[in-house]
Amino acid sequence: MSGWLPTSPCTPEACAGHPGAAAGAVRAVLRLATALALVLLAVPAAPAVRLLPARPRRALVRAWSAALVRSMGIRITVHGTPGPDGGRLIVANHISWLDVPLVAAVLPSRMLAKSEIGAWPVLGPLAARAGTLFIERDRIRALPRTVATLAGAMRAGDRVTVFPEGSTWCGRAQGPFRRAAFQSALDARVPVQPVRIAYRLADGELAGAPAFVGEDPLTASLWRIARARGVRAEVRLLPRIPAGRHTGRRELAAAAREAVLGTTGRELPLLTGVPAQQRPGAEPDPDQPSATDRDSANRPAASVHQCVSSRPAPASSLRTPS
Repeated sequence: MSGWLPTSPCTPEACAGHPGAAAGAVRAVLRLATALALVLLAVPAAPAVRLLPARPRRALVRAWSAALVRSMGIRITVHGTPGPDGGRLIVANHISWLDVPLVAAVLPSRMLAKSEIGAWPVLGPLAARAGTLFIERDRIRALPRTVATLAGAMRAGDRVTVFPEGSTWCGRAQGPFRRAAFQSALDARVPVQPVRIAYRLADGELAGAPAFVGEDPLTASLWRIARARGVRAEVRLLPRIPAGRHTGRRELAAAAREAVLGTTGRELPLLTGVPAQQRPGAEPDPDQPSATDRDSANRPAASVHQCVSSRPAPASSLRTPS
């Protein structure tokens, strides 16, 4: 793995427990079967949907994406309004693979995803046919071309969604915003739409089950989410940052991060034991390689204990299959 890639200290063991009620195995299997049926239906239909005019196309994408999230037993709550159409850069915090259909259920857009997703069975072809833009994260020389592609899409009137943390975090801790994608918004002269994502239990506590972090296999994540009950996905569409308000990507990225994560700091404690470069609010230069990134493979598991909710999980907490 390239040393400059963004990393997160979160792990499935420390961050993805579910202290709430568990669904039975039969219900979980039915949820997964419904989700798989929706995906299999979408794969052959995606090329035809892309040919539709913008309004009906986005309506279909919203309906399908919402159905996919709900098929996993997750309710959706939306705060804010999408605003007028037109090209814009949508930036959100990153917790789970669920973030992609969740954002699409509210703001249909073209997604920027790591190239590895294109190789996933079923989901990879679906993402490609849906217009996903892929980035080769381990090839820094490809970054300028990716920025130019994003800018061109937004100039053409497309919404483009990126997760500038560059890696998934558990939701109780967060990472710095990588700045490269913000250059595309500056080049295209389009606004930036900050979006805040949270997964919560019925009592308002942050839910761990949706977190897709560390070396968590996709199959384990699917099963854990399907077994969880009482999880609600919360999407907050925050005020857009107008084009031209910030002239540099550093300032634009900082403003977007403050909008998305700044007001939730009380829920996101510092990670004791994690080097200062990765702590919230400490951002030396996310666009450059760092010793923290290079040493991430050797980071001890004890460094992430602050990611875990302070409320102990009961004996009935869900476990991922071995």
